[in-house]
Amino acid sequence: MPKAKRRAKIQAPPVLFAESQKLIARLEAELGMPLLSYWSSTNGSVCQDDVVVLYELCRNMPNPGQPLSLFIKSSGGSGRAALRITHLLRQYAPRLSALVPLECASAATMMALGADDIRMGPLAFLTAVDTSIRHELSPNDIDNELVSVSQDELYRVIRLWEQHGKGSEQNPVGALMPFVHPLVIGAVERASSLSTRLCREILSYHTRDMSAAERIANVLNAAYPSHDYPITLREAERIGLNVSALAPAVNELLLQLNAVYSEMGQRAVTDFDEHNYHNHEIASIIERSGSMFYYQLEKDWHYRKEERRWTALNDNSHWTRVELSAGKQKSSVFHIR
Repeated sequence: MPKAKRRAKIQAPPVLFAESQKLIARLEAELGMPLLSYWSSTNGSVCQDDVVVLYELCRNMPNPGQPLSLFIKSSGGSGRAALRITHLLRQYAPRLSALVPLECASAATMMALGADDIRMGPLAFLTAVDTSIRHELSPNDIDNELVSVSQDELYRVIRLWEQHGKGSEQNPVGALMPFVHPLVIGAVERASSLSTRLCREILSYHTRDMSAAERIANVLNAAYPSHDYPITLREAERIGLNVSALAPAVNELLLQLNAVYSEMGQRAVTDFDEHNYHNHEIASIIERSGSMFYYQLEKDWHYRKEERRWTALNDNSHWTRVELSAGKQKSSVFHIR
């Protein structure tokens, strides 16, 4: 009787709680205020679950009501979650400072807008926040996955049509319909209006000049030729944001903290065969002194040849809480529904 094939050992990334806590203690000493860390890998994003996790950290802070610093490193996600995060943090901190040593893109830029001041390092950048959506009726790409459609892309096609299609009697919007469903076009228009509204609302938490908030929201939503255009410190000053350079010592410690998180968030993929693999990557980390939460992907992926796409199976992804109890590191699953 042939032996059963052994399942490969699942690769798991390290949890470096002790290392990150030492760096957070040093950062708080440099800053003179409590620090919250918000970090995500390329597979993590700003989402609604983050609000619940941040609430757990904020409501159990040893000394609430102090000014708070927020380290942000993320490629973006949900703008609506960014608004809720801003609203939550403002309940616990009379003044909020955003610390940006590296990437702070899209919805993460919205989070930074909610701070009274933004401190940026030499490698730091914000981005435009114009919205793109992946609708159920979006076109499919070469891998048979739904593609994101942005209002800027649609408007640029229409402008090019108007510039180079003179004499044509065909409506450019009508010409797009066979490729982009009309409901998708409507949804993109609605999402873009939502993005501008979210920026205005987030800025209103610390500015009374609503005309300035309106102008900044419009610039971030419509003034850049690319969603990931890097807005550096100098550009952020021109926009009118309250930005300044990070102190070199703080910037260096934040880069060290990012290195610790990057080691935790390294790729953790176990291949079974050419059509099956397991992903065990840590996608998001939110931490303060004494407590860390991280979101770990834990799912199998199977390639369906007939559909030409990957499908997730056995998804047990979850949040984990790590704390010190009686001097010992204790981990437990944190359930969010």
